[in-house]
Amino acid sequence: MRARALKTYAALFGASVLALTGCFAGPANAPAADVTAKPEYSGTLSILTKFAGDPLSPYFEDLAAAYERKHPGVKVELIQETDQSIKDKTKTLTASDALPDIYFTWTGNWAENFVRGGRASDLTEVIGPDTAWGRTFSKASLSAFAYDGRYYGIPLYNNGKFMGYNKAAFAKAGVDVPTSFEELLAACPVLREAGYEPIAFGNKDGWPALHYLQQLFAYHVPAKTREADYHPASATLDHPGYLAALKQFKTLVSTCTDTRGGTNGVLYTSAQEAFSRGKAAMYYQEILEFDTTTAARSAAGALTPENLVIQPLPVPEGAKGDPKAIEGAPEGYLVNARSPRAALAVDFMKFVTERSSAKKLSSPPYGQPSTVVGAVTPETSSKAVFQGIETVNKAPRLAGWLDMVTAPEVADAWLAGGEALISGGMSPGEVLESVRRASKSAK
Repeated sequence: MRARALKTYAALFGASVLALTGCFAGPANAPAADVTAKPEYSGTLSILTKFAGDPLSPYFEDLAAAYERKHPGVKVELIQETDQSIKDKTKTLTASDALPDIYFTWTGNWAENFVRGGRASDLTEVIGPDTAWGRTFSKASLSAFAYDGRYYGIPLYNNGKFMGYNKAAFAKAGVDVPTSFEELLAACPVLREAGYEPIAFGNKDGWPALHYLQQLFAYHVPAKTREADYHPASATLDHPGYLAALKQFKTLVSTCTDTRGGTNGVLYTSAQEAFSRGKAAMYYQEILEFDTTTAARSAAGALTPENLVIQPLPVPEGAKGDPKAIEGAPEGYLVNARSPRAALAVDFMKFVTERSSAKKLSSPPYGQPSTVVGAVTPETSSKAVFQGIETVNKAPRLAGWLDMVTAPEVADAWLAGGEALISGGMSPGEVLESVRRASKSAK
């Protein structure tokens, strides 16, 4: 859900900075849309989603059709993109002042850019924690889209990163599911000998490496230090935990992944498929993927829900950060601040986040754990999704996606560094120094 190093994040918020800070989808001096107004049920409402492809695309398609039946004067226009393609699409729409009425967003620096650039409607009066709509969401998910005490985002689902284990593969290899990072490394040669790819890992898009790194950073570096290092003005990046994490990630790649072709050339979806079809014993995945990885029932030896074990990435021995931190963040939608249909956009998103829709979203085959309180239960969701979201909700803190929480230049340095670490082009120390340089230049 992140992006390839040299062409995405900084490109979106670097090349398009003028569009973000000075231009709008409408006259520059136009007043901000009134999101509290009574909606007019007419015209076309445009929405940019991250739900393209199977099994996700029918979710918004069905909701759009239902909303159109309820309000015959409204036409809902969907622009459905994938986890990877949505960045390029957002870049194009932002640069051309053509952002739709409603558009997908991550939390952190990504969403904050739209807020600072005047692109996101202030939704405090309709979704603040003291409003009727706001009270339907978990407080943590709402606050993830809050800036300077104001609320801008509509949290659709929560998310977290977990290592998935194929219990049948471990049983065949005669090893236990690991409980420490060191046990995980030790299991990899045994699993390979048993005929499995130990960890399915595809890093062609750059961001999957950062998921490992951010969780390891959380284990090794105290939260206050990491949070200060996200911001170039306060960053030093001199805590020894960063180097320890980089070295451990390098060891994991060389010990546990397919080194024949190099993971930088493997698609993330190819790794997901290898795990789903029972070819790999482990796969580091988001909650949003749990139901997808157990869907390939026709393949011989395919992973079944009963054989999927999910746990946070095991904590390395001696780590001095936060062993209970989980990498993850809610994801949601913003309303275009210059949309003449802002009130209608709010009405549609209220429809999308009704309890019945939220339960459907949280259930197979979608498996996207809704942020609506009470939507994720053992009855509505698969065992793995319920377990994952319960773990995320109980975590003392979440470590946000590494390329979303920091400045664009720093995010690109991490992306490039992760790829170079995997290929052998840079050592852990060289990667860290390159990120320090990027952070200093971004001040």
